[in-house]
Amino acid sequence: MTAVSKSFGTTAQGAPVTAYTIGSEALRVTVLSWGAVLQDVRLNGIAHSLTLGTDQIAAYEAGMISFGALMGPVANRIRNARAPIAGVMHAFEANLPGGHTLHGGSAGTQGRVWDLVAQGPDHVTLETELLDGLSGFPGHRRVQARYRVTGCDLDLEITGTSDAPTLMNIANHSYWNLDGTDRIDGHRLQVHAERYTESGEDLMVTGALGKVAGTPLDFTEPRPFAPGPDRRYDLNYVLAEARRGLSPACKLTGASGVSMEMFTTEPGLQVFDLGTFDTAPFPVHSGRIAPRFSAIALEAQVWPDAANHAGFPSLEMGPDAPYRQHTRWRFAGP
Repeated sequence: MTAVSKSFGTTAQGAPVTAYTIGSEALRVTVLSWGAVLQDVRLNGIAHSLTLGTDQIAAYEAGMISFGALMGPVANRIRNARAPIAGVMHAFEANLPGGHTLHGGSAGTQGRVWDLVAQGPDHVTLETELLDGLSGFPGHRRVQARYRVTGCDLDLEITGTSDAPTLMNIANHSYWNLDGTDRIDGHRLQVHAERYTESGEDLMVTGALGKVAGTPLDFTEPRPFAPGPDRRYDLNYVLAEARRGLSPACKLTGASGVSMEMFTTEPGLQVFDLGTFDTAPFPVHSGRIAPRFSAIALEAQVWPDAANHAGFPSLEMGPDAPYRQHTRWRFAGP
């Protein structure tokens, strides 16, 4: 296919947003300059999109800001909005109740228009700049994200540089429903993890690691993913003790037979059941409001609040230690 770029409207501040469509004969995806959002994923022969997205930029600026976006510079939660960097304690923007930081604060990578670096029929590279001190994080940082389609594979490679020691942990926050339905509980999930980071009622990790064996959190073998008001999922699975080469993370299979395998270099995988909100008043690709529990987020990441736990994988980076992440999604039809 040929590379396609088209206007996706303008933000509330008047900034133009572009949609870039790339792909192969088997797989076509659309990426937005807004938040480097993975807006649409289409597998040949399947009528519906495999991810929840919308055609309205106003929706992404409002309640759907996390849908498909690259969340950062530090995805997930930081307890008490503070953490040490190179031995010096830093305070960050507290944008969660209780005085914690979520997804790098309100001025993160997800809430901005990225610049185009390169585009071809099967790839697009976007870049954004984070100024020193933004939301309390040090360092003048540049982040690049490269999406590439090869056959039925979609690769995301993220790199980051900084002129000072800082923290970086960027996660793609796509919501997946491989059946195009209003419920996710027809899907089966397998996660290649025997442990998870324990957390309290406020979802802040305690520093302890729990074992999934014998609990509803055990997806070491494929089984139905069936969340509901009495069975919620919003936790980080331990894939490894540190970043590694590209390795299996999970596999999601819909009742339709469509499947998605996920591979990543990251040591953690946040599994979230979309149980706390719907997309109202904004419709997704199908033209309807996506209700609660209609999709699953599978976020490759470093473990939550890692900078405050000596035994957790490091998320420090700086002039001599650039940031790199590689995540791959592999799709297959029924």
